[in-house]
This record gives sequence, C-alpha cells and structure tokens, in this order.
Amino acid sequence: MWDAGTDACLEGILSLSGDSRWEIDRAHAARNVTAYVVRSFDGSALVFSLPLLVLRPLCAEIPLDPRGSAGAVACIIERIKEKAASDEALGPLVGRGCRFPHQFAALTEPYTVVSSPAALASHLWHAGGRNVADGRGVHLLVGGAVPCPAAFPHREVRGFIGTVARFCEAVAKVTFSVPARELEAAWMNALDQQILREMLPGKGLVSFVGDGAHLARSYTRYRCYFRTAGPKTGTSIPFTCPPDLSPIELELPASKRIVTGLGIRKKEVFAVAGSNAEGKTTFLEGIIAGMDDHAPGDGREMVVTVQGLCTAEATNAILTGADVSMFFSSLPPGISGTVHAASGMGSGSMTMAYQVQRAVDRECPLLIIDEDRAAPNLLVGSALQKDDVTPLSAILCHDRGRMKETALVFAACAMDTLVAQADRIMVLDRHVAHAIDREEFRKRVALSLGKMARELMAGERGATPGK
Repeated sequence: MWDAGTDACLEGILSLSGDSRWEIDRAHAARNVTAYVVRSFDGSALVFSLPLLVLRPLCAEIPLDPRGSAGAVACIIERIKEKAASDEALGPLVGRGCRFPHQFAALTEPYTVVSSPAALASHLWHAGGRNVADGRGVHLLVGGAVPCPAAFPHREVRGFIGTVARFCEAVAKVTFSVPARELEAAWMNALDQQILREMLPGKGLVSFVGDGAHLARSYTRYRCYFRTAGPKTGTSIPFTCPPDLSPIELELPASKRIVTGLGIRKKEVFAVAGSNAEGKTTFLEGIIAGMDDHAPGDGREMVVTVQGLCTAEATNAILTGADVSMFFSSLPPGISGTVHAASGMGSGSMTMAYQVQRAVDRECPLLIIDEDRAAPNLLVGSALQKDDVTPLSAILCHDRGRMKETALVFAACAMDTLVAQADRIMVLDRHVAHAIDREEFRKRVALSLGKMARELMAGERGATPGK
C-alpha cells in the first residue's frame, strides 16, 4: 500500500544533489527495487536503499585490466563497514538508534568473496553487479535503517533526508580515503585469480591449490555456507603440497609473483584419503570455492579452479529420462524406461549415477565426490552386488575411457579399492598433507584383503554349528 510518509522520504533522497565527490546514481535507481524507503516489519525503523555514485575514477587512477576492479570495490566496501562502528554519520549502516539494531547486522557482516559465478550471499553487502567501478566512478548500492517517526510532518521528512545525505557524504569520504596502493593490491589480487583461472587449461590443469592456503572456515549466522564463510579463527593448518605429488610452480599473470602448490591435472583421478575428521571434505570444498575470487586474507586467494565444476551426491530424487547406463545394465523394479532413459523415484545410488554420467557426457572439466555424501554401493563393489551394476572403482579399473575428458577428485576413508584406482593419492593426517605411492598402496590393500579373507575362512572352519 502506498505510504505518503515513506514516499515523500524516497522522493527527497532521490532529489539529493550531492557534491563534488558523490551524486545519486539515478540511472540505476529502480523504484521499489534498488531505491526504496519502507517501514520495518515491526514499524520501529525506516529501512532505505539508494544507488550512489562516488566520483572517484578508480579505472583511471589504477591503470590495470578492468576485470580486477571488483577487488578494489570489495576493499572499499569492507573499509566502510569497519568505519561504521565509530563514524556517527555511517550510523544507518548499523541501524544505530533503532529499537532492534541487530536486525541490520548483515549490512556490516565481513565478506571475503570478491566475485563468484554463483549468486552467493545476496543478503550481504558486497562487490557485484550493483557495486562496481567504471569510467564514471564507484557505483555502490547503499542501505541502512533509522528510527521511524510516529508521523511524517515536513520536519521529520527533512530530518530523514539530511541523515541520508550525511550518510552518503560519509560513504564518499571513506571511499576517497582508501590509499591507492591498497586498492591496487586488492585489484591485482583479484586479477591474478581471474587470469590464472583462464590459463589453467592451457597448462593441462583444472585446479590449483597454492602452498600456504588456509582452507578451514569459520561460519556465522550470515555466512553459513562454505563458499561464503570466512577464514577460520584459532588454529588453522596451511596447505603444503607434498614433494611426492609433484608440486608445480606458476607465475601469477598480473602481479608476476611466483607461487608453488598442487595442480590437479586434466582427466586424472585424484584421491584425498585419510581417517575421520582430518580435513578431506574441507579440501574438496576449497577446490569448489576456487571458482570464486577471494579477497586478501580469506585464505583461499591462491586456490583457483576452472568454471564448470560438478559434484555428485546420493539423494532420492525423481528421475525423468535419466541416462544411467554407465553404471546400470538393467533397471530395478519401480523404475520405468531403459537405462538410457530411466524415469521414477531414483534411489541414492541411481540418482548419483545419473549425476556422474551427466557430468561426463557434458564434458565437465572436474567432478567432485565426497564419500560422506555418496552412495557407497555405487563407488565400490560388494559380495551381494549383482552383475547388472558396475561400481565406479570397476569402471576406473577396466574402462577408464568412460570418464572421457572429466577429471575426478574424491575423498574417501573406507573405500580402499576405489582409492587404489587413483592416479595420485594424497593422505591427510592431522590435517597435514602427505603422499602415498599408488603401487605401494595397492600392495597394502591386497595384503589387507588377503588377511581378511584368511580370517573369514578360519572363522568359518571354527564356527560352532547352528551359530
């Protein structure tokens, strides 16, 4: 419903003339989308959003490839968040004076992802489609909250407009105060990741995990997903590529720094093994997050992965014309169609089979599988498994070509026969990476299986009849 009071407030802030450092970004002011003034749900606060153009010509000031500008914008936004706690004029950003300021805490939540192909953390203020730098300056979609008056006489409307004007001035002041050298470093950091990601295929790689990377995450109420979570506080063990995994050396394309680390190769099968709670899933999550660009201090700045990565997990789902022929030669009861076009409620293993085959058929550059979220009976065989099911370990052993152009990185603890098929094996022990020779591992697996077989046979001979 139209609200004369809030509508007058919106008209007032859209009419602000600004000064030599800022102006209202009217070209991007879409009413009720990017530009609005509304009452909070409880009616105690006025919540506003406004597109602002800060007239600092970063693109002229920092003569680098414009693709890295998101790094500088992210640096500016984080600096504004930091200043909001002490700068009275930035008070709306933290809801200062409002009855429930914690409702607006997301506006100043730290964020260390510079850019991402996914629509991550849309509720947080960060660099992105509406917070960018171009030839005109720095475009920022700013917002905040102030106490809501009981009524909207001219005096209250004028007071609100003045508060927003001072807020815009403070945002511009902070934007101009960030030293060019800091912005250039943040810009180059993002540019390094973007160009390196483009260069990986030409180097025969699909992912790179740099030495010194901190992959462990700290989650918050507002960043509860591993790709958006911040660096872990307290103990965090940095990654170092074991010498036996053939570390590689790369020159970063923008900064020209030399970095070393682990390169995941095209079409290879790479196993991340180890006992429980040793960081295997965290390592896989780091590779997935390598599709994003990260700000300095995130810990994943030198983890870079090509776009198009896929994952496969066990989950019951409706299948419609799903091709599962890579793993199944016939369909179980309850699933209609053929193995090339199966329909019905798929089990965890059948749904995962479809996900794997779809990734391979689409020539996905990298497929990630985590034992913790997988269907074990699709990964390794068992004595009860029927001949019409071919587990992944058997495919890798006898018919590797069925993986086509897709590299596979998987984490496993209790699937020795799958790990034995990997081209390279990394073992995490107390969160530190080690390498194990594949042939040596296969011998150990063979000895273990032989010992188990002998123990089973001995137990069978010594079993008490009827038990």
